[in-house]
Amino acid sequence: MIRLYRRVGVLGVVAGAAVLATTVPASAHVTLQPSTASAGSYATLSFKVPTEEDDASTTGIDVQFPVDTPLASVSVQPKAGWTYKITKAAPAKPLSTDDGQVSEVVTRITWTAQGGQGIKPGEFDTFTVSAGPMPDKAGQLAFKALQTYSNGDVVRWVDVAQPGAEEPDKPAPSLTVTAAGAAEGSPTGVHNSAAMQNVAEAPQADDSDGTARWLGIIGVVLGALGLVAGAFALVTARRRA
Repeated sequence: MIRLYRRVGVLGVVAGAAVLATTVPASAHVTLQPSTASAGSYATLSFKVPTEEDDASTTGIDVQFPVDTPLASVSVQPKAGWTYKITKAAPAKPLSTDDGQVSEVVTRITWTAQGGQGIKPGEFDTFTVSAGPMPDKAGQLAFKALQTYSNGDVVRWVDVAQPGAEEPDKPAPSLTVTAAGAAEGSPTGVHNSAAMQNVAEAPQADDSDGTARWLGIIGVVLGALGLVAGAFALVTARRRA
């Protein structure tokens, strides 16, 4: 019985620690929400930026938009306390849209904190744009990002994850473009229906992170209780002896 309690306790601690190890570090990355969008649709994209350093604030975020598969339309949601700069360039070939040909596209957006405030240690913030239409073909879009801290440090979130490979240390925020779905047949149009769907999906990513984190904590607690029970059983057995 004592051995059983010990095994349960150790396994609980190990399992809980493993879950925490795989969920907590991932939440510190600069990520993109939602993570998917339908081909040909418009989407509201939010870049989630956490401050990882303990003694510095995030004062700048520079997002580079894909140039191989450029997005014809990009608009920025204003953000209190921050200024932004949009950089544009000509695509390799003009893009054809419902409104005509587009000969200039957004290649990067740079947000800068006003007054040196920024995102304090232990906090995060989001930077939102509306973009589209998404490429007609399914695939992956990488938005490489540079995160600048008040102490001068720059973290390069530019590593593109490869299919079947482990996640890189500094992954670039990415968006998976899926085959066009039923949303295109909505009476409200592709633009509105896709945006509503993507906004509705965004909180689910946070919910899943929170659920996994709580499961890890529960695993650690159960493991600790198992160890306590094993120690109690050991003491009781010795007293009886």
